[in-house]
Amino acid sequence: MAALSLRSSVLATNIAVAAVSTSTSTSTSSIFLKFRSTSAWAISFSVSPLCCRRPRRMAHSIARATLGLTHPNQIERPKISFAAKEVDLLEWKGDILAVGVTEKDMVKDENSKFQNLILQKLDSKLGGLLSEASSEEDFSGKSGQSTVLRLPGLGSKRIGLVGLGSAVSSTTAYRTLGETIAAAAKSAQASSIAVALASAEGLSSESKLSTASAIATGTVLGIFEDNRFKSESKTPTLKSVEILGLGTGPEIEKKLKYAEDVCSGVIFGKELVNAPANVLTPGVLAEEAKNIASLYSDVLTATILDVEQCKELKMGSYLGVAAASANPPHFIHLCYKPTSGSVKTKLALVGKGLTFDSGGYNIKTGPGCSIEIMKVDMGGAAAVLGAAKAIAQIKPAGVEVHFIIAACENMISGTGMRPGDVITASNGKTIEVNNTDAEGRLTLADALVYACKQGVEKVVDLATLTGACIVALGPSVAGVFTPSDDLAKEVLEAADVSGEKLWRMPMEESYWETMKSGVADMVNTGGRQGGAITAALFLKQFVDEKVQWMHIDIAGPVWSDKKKSATGFGITTLVEWVQKNSS
Repeated sequence: MAALSLRSSVLATNIAVAAVSTSTSTSTSSIFLKFRSTSAWAISFSVSPLCCRRPRRMAHSIARATLGLTHPNQIERPKISFAAKEVDLLEWKGDILAVGVTEKDMVKDENSKFQNLILQKLDSKLGGLLSEASSEEDFSGKSGQSTVLRLPGLGSKRIGLVGLGSAVSSTTAYRTLGETIAAAAKSAQASSIAVALASAEGLSSESKLSTASAIATGTVLGIFEDNRFKSESKTPTLKSVEILGLGTGPEIEKKLKYAEDVCSGVIFGKELVNAPANVLTPGVLAEEAKNIASLYSDVLTATILDVEQCKELKMGSYLGVAAASANPPHFIHLCYKPTSGSVKTKLALVGKGLTFDSGGYNIKTGPGCSIEIMKVDMGGAAAVLGAAKAIAQIKPAGVEVHFIIAACENMISGTGMRPGDVITASNGKTIEVNNTDAEGRLTLADALVYACKQGVEKVVDLATLTGACIVALGPSVAGVFTPSDDLAKEVLEAADVSGEKLWRMPMEESYWETMKSGVADMVNTGGRQGGAITAALFLKQFVDEKVQWMHIDIAGPVWSDKKKSATGFGITTLVEWVQKNSS
């Protein structure tokens, strides 16, 4: 796929929005449909993936002619109602009754009958057909196993068994349970589902809340399909999910509402990454950020800096990367402040925002270069904006959060940055560019300097930064780099709660020797060995020593090759971390 230089009149170059109007009607453009969320605060409430029911036009009303004349379809997302209930499984009426089972639950006695009390009860009602069918299907409760059977005798049309593995299950296992339920609903075109655990009695009250939340999250994200760029698509039929046996009342309702808000942010982040580069330009990404601030103007403000304003701030590193593109850069800064109470902690989330990366003059070529999916190079920015959307709905108290993105494209033209050029970052440090395809760290350099000037105590940046991190950790695990043990503990604990996989990597200072330049303060790449580490060491040069900082390399888990789609990785961890830092 050839690198393309896109021409678009996507935003006037003198945009500077300090605060966005509270009126959403004045914001007439959005690349993503918004749906206003509703919630019924009895036992159940509605979960809608996006936040505003009223369809809204894309941000491309700004640039009416895009490359390829592509405009995403306006798709109305289904609304799923979740309810937490205490109901006898034998009496529940609906399309599918799904039961999560461990390998221990599936153990049978010498008469091939279940020993688990719930499965005993169901099997007795079905005249032994459940135990017989599970044996024929060779279903043993292993993680990844599932079977859906149409058996007469219950109030439900079908009964499903979903394997949770050998032991007490994790957030990931319960989220997978929700995803499996969603897949079954799609296959059977079911509109109503109930889900229960065969062994819920051993869970603590807190575990029941987190389990219900994980099941709901998995179901919402499992139902979601991004069909905006397809000429035809099916509308999911699932309308209601009842979670049985995990309790009822305001606490579980609150937890499910939290899951709804986080899912809203994750879906938004997925759509941002999935959008092709000829649709999602830096200007459109900035417009999306403004739309979020407009929707939640009670807690969010937006500032968008143009080229001239970035020059005034001496962002030579960022502007050097952006120089080759016909689409101008846009520096995005959202700020969350709670509606009441004092702010005790100030945080910053910084995301790499390359809406397309050709590699520049060091163009991506050859097998495995992945230039065809380099729209994902703004995955860090998508995580930051997805977190902003979720946090604006959750409204944590006592914490101020800055969301910062240096959005641009890395293209090729006569105005572009060349190998060997020396550029100057906003903290005065000079960089010899020995590889134009190591551009993300150059944009992050100025973004990190800007973030530290906001008076924050902690900064976390996310970036699809290096192939070296994928080589080290594979496609499912993000690499964490920080000199702060305290910050590492905070974020890794948040990731454990969210079910996302992070692994702390070393900050080996001796490797900095490979980053020294003969003509400038540093080069932007070292050797091939330890490439993810030297990238992190480079970023460290642009962080105030008084600020706790972490870099998360999400190059691997940002995209699913199997599903050919974005994962929304990082958003749930960021939201959980901000929550932990709130009062």
